[in-house]
Amino acid sequence: MKRILLLTTVACLFITGLIAQKRILTASHYTVQKKIECSNGTVVSAHPLASYTGLQILKKGGNAFDAFIATQWMLGVVYPWAGTVGGGGFMVARLSNGKIITLDFRDVAPAAATRDMYIDKNGKGDTHLSQNGSIACSVPSIVAGLFAAHKYAKLPMSVLIQPAIDMAENGFAITLMEANRLNKKKPDFVTNNLVTPLFVKEGGWEEGDILVQKELAETLKRIKLSGSKGFYEGKTAAAIEEEMKKTGGLITKEDLKNYRVKFREPTLFTYKDYTVATMGLPSSGGILLTQMMKMVEKRNIGKLGFHTAASMHLMAEAERRAFADRAEYMGDPDFVKVPVKALTDDKYIEDRMKDFDPLVATKSSAVKPGSVKKESEETTHLSIIDKEGNCIAATTTLNAGYGSGVVINGTGILMNNGMDDFSIQPGVPNMFGAIGGEANAIAPRKRMLSSMSPTIVLKNKKPFLILGTPGGTTIPTSVFQVMLNVMEFGLSTEDAINNLRFHHQWQPDIIFVEEGFPLQVQKELEALGHMVKSREGLGRVELIKILPKKIEAAGDNRGDDDAEGY
Repeated sequence: MKRILLLTTVACLFITGLIAQKRILTASHYTVQKKIECSNGTVVSAHPLASYTGLQILKKGGNAFDAFIATQWMLGVVYPWAGTVGGGGFMVARLSNGKIITLDFRDVAPAAATRDMYIDKNGKGDTHLSQNGSIACSVPSIVAGLFAAHKYAKLPMSVLIQPAIDMAENGFAITLMEANRLNKKKPDFVTNNLVTPLFVKEGGWEEGDILVQKELAETLKRIKLSGSKGFYEGKTAAAIEEEMKKTGGLITKEDLKNYRVKFREPTLFTYKDYTVATMGLPSSGGILLTQMMKMVEKRNIGKLGFHTAASMHLMAEAERRAFADRAEYMGDPDFVKVPVKALTDDKYIEDRMKDFDPLVATKSSAVKPGSVKKESEETTHLSIIDKEGNCIAATTTLNAGYGSGVVINGTGILMNNGMDDFSIQPGVPNMFGAIGGEANAIAPRKRMLSSMSPTIVLKNKKPFLILGTPGGTTIPTSVFQVMLNVMEFGLSTEDAINNLRFHHQWQPDIIFVEEGFPLQVQKELEALGHMVKSREGLGRVELIKILPKKIEAAGDNRGDDDAEGY
């Protein structure tokens, strides 16, 4: 890796108060720490510099919310792949007094969006439009989410955002993974922008190159000075609107000014002796986790064994049925009546598994959404606990890696392509292969259905697990598997997240397994009637496990994910 002198203004952040600490990270010289055991607090995120920033905030007297906000601001600088202020997300938190809150800061469709905006002249849904360029952008919402979460924080926002400003202004050394990703995205950056953005480098990026984002630093300074209005109004909002007009996007200054976060009721369910708190709609993750966990709860899955064909068959069949319901019923609850109580009813879930055969795979063509009574892949996750016991699981996204590829000229803001998470046409799969219907159709100011599943598990009414992951539709199934890895199969914190994973989502009718999965198990699954296909990594889980005398935290080996604690 190339080395440069320590950047002076950034050095203040990382050296102050660290004389006695062995682990010192700088903007130009840092390593990934995959696991930490500690007793006070910990932060696990997708990038070492972001996790480290959150840790320093905890050590300065901030709580979990302070650390979340500072870490997310920093991710917006050092993790442009998924963490920028041009996206949206969800937060699940448990306060030290036991109260559970869930914050919906999901992005929304612009007011000018229409149901059939991505239908071509032949009447077919065009996913190229919903995934690329300004027309794919939804109204960004992360900034609003961070200010909404700040009501629970201790430190001024000016303190929490300053490390990110310094890092953007002075630069940081990129990892090999980031260099490869930027180089791969170059054609889209060039195609989707009128002015070539700084993410394009002549000759290509290399590990250790310094990425400086002066315009983003100025955008963050406006937020520091004027609060959320520094983003949703004024110069930044005007720049976003201007870029949209020039490149065919729909977002206006009014869309930005009118955006609002929403505190939602948490999705809560029990699994044996555990209580699980996760995100409700417009994230499908909470309902999917409820259904999948309940479908296996009484079937002695622990005795079937870890990564056996029998346990994987059971889990895949649960995933298949839950995703069939997702396609039919789930959408933004402010726009469609979703039968949540019916979908999460114990009897309904039990009935969904009545045709489960432990010896034969069900064909997805034969699995329809359940009959209910109507009632009146790229993302990033961080997990945090502080010494007071406040816990946060938060997942944010641009949707695809580097989102739409659009960078707002003059601001450094890399924009999402969240509109692809809508059902652009019934039966047309999105980039994650998810099929949707009318419940998730496009409408002005509507939130698109998500799979994000930030989750906190309680044991004896006390925090036990904090987890989540990126990965599009593979998010709920990855969280499902990691929870069972700990709670049923007894795997260690590291093994629970780093062992190979698999995924089924009803359509396509395939069990996807990570590369390297044992061939014998694949053959046994095929003998049961499953189609099995190998694919690249599934998600990157950030896991915290709280034990009586220590806290264990681990970052996934599939990325540059990093765990910091003290």
